[in-house]
Amino acid sequence: MIEAIVSLLVGVVVIIVIIAANGYFVAQEFAYMSVDRVRLAARAADGDKAAERALAVTKRNSFMLSGAQLGITITGLLVGYVAEPLVGESLGQLLGGVGVPAAVSITVGTVLALVVATVVQMIFGELFPKNLAIANAEPLARWLARSTTIYLAVFGWLITVFDASANLLLKALRIEPVHDVDSSATAVDLERIIGDSRDSGDLPEELSLMLDRILDFPQQDVEHAMIPRSQVDIARPGTTLAEIRELMATAHTRYPVIGEDEQPLGVIHLIDVLETTLGGDTPVAELMRPTIVLPTLMRLPDALTQLTSTRNELACVIDEYGGFAGVLTLEDLAEEVIGEITDEHDQDVSELVVPDGDDIWLMDGDVHVDEVERAVGHDLPRGDYETIAGLLIAARGELPAAGDTVTVELPIDGADLVEDHPPTRHLEVDVLEVDRHVPSEVRVRLIETPGRSDDADAPPTPDDADDPRETEEAGR
Repeated sequence: MIEAIVSLLVGVVVIIVIIAANGYFVAQEFAYMSVDRVRLAARAADGDKAAERALAVTKRNSFMLSGAQLGITITGLLVGYVAEPLVGESLGQLLGGVGVPAAVSITVGTVLALVVATVVQMIFGELFPKNLAIANAEPLARWLARSTTIYLAVFGWLITVFDASANLLLKALRIEPVHDVDSSATAVDLERIIGDSRDSGDLPEELSLMLDRILDFPQQDVEHAMIPRSQVDIARPGTTLAEIRELMATAHTRYPVIGEDEQPLGVIHLIDVLETTLGGDTPVAELMRPTIVLPTLMRLPDALTQLTSTRNELACVIDEYGGFAGVLTLEDLAEEVIGEITDEHDQDVSELVVPDGDDIWLMDGDVHVDEVERAVGHDLPRGDYETIAGLLIAARGELPAAGDTVTVELPIDGADLVEDHPPTRHLEVDVLEVDRHVPSEVRVRLIETPGRSDDADAPPTPDDADDPRETEEAGR
């Protein structure tokens, strides 16, 4: 009896050690697959040796996974190998000592040992270390780095043999082995990461919006950022210097000179007007400087290169028909990244988009579609327009009048596609004011309708129908 107890205790201790080893390899596997390499690299750059070792392991993820799988396989086999002879037989002897028949006691002891060992291994050798590694990937990866490096160095030859065998099988199936997991992120991935970080509170909203704009910048064209023709103060070739001096009230320092055929001819600089000795009746054509001309479809990075390389702060923009479409300045390009830049002459940017209740906003008609998306938190339909006013015209198919309400159906968010019945969303936009025939001030209301389940579409069952007696009593 004493020998059985000793054997049982030894078996339990050995199984605990094996399960701990199994948990070590499981934690190793999930920690290095879940860890953020960017953070590890930042810590390593700051001199963190543990992070440096962990980063080195993540650069050999395929090799590390093979080593972890080898350890998990061996420890899993050892649990079964030890549980039956040490724990199972010991339990059988103990059961036999209390009068249980030998055949029954051995069977019960073996089954009980395997069941207990399996349950303990599943909880403490698999699930617990897995969840721990996912929840604390970085600290665990740093803590395991030294032992993982030693383990891979000692058993590297054996891991290489198994890896090479598996790779030969893959090549036989015309599949090229991949030795590392691609951790790079596309622009779409970065947008999702920024959005998730903003929603979780890890990233300040202002910073996240700036990062959003930086990612959008290369994808936008000149038409998106320019000041449209209707908002530009222009000069004609025959405009006099005296008239230009009167334009100083608009607080601009440069004015495009546009010909009668709407062709950009040059730019008149206010500093030239102030410094010249020419008379006030002199036409600006004698003092204007050459201008660079950009098409509306040029990408913003290319436009920025054009402005900086020619040392110009203003460019004239033409449309596909060659007509003057507006102007683009360095300030406009800067605003595409950091948001509106205001001075004492500009409208307060806080008045452009103003919350007016839960999921309700007041905004100007010339607010860009991407800024509306950031305000409502959802994508808007795409089309040949840049502003909320253009979206309303496209959605209605005609020019809206003041007092009209336009409904804009929103596309389903990608995150909602995982749901069986994703919600539907639309905007109800009230046109408050109209200027130059287009909406100049609107109220935007976000409406969300939960997805209907199959049960909601099913006809009511007899149990769900109203009891006539209850209806009659209610009528009384």
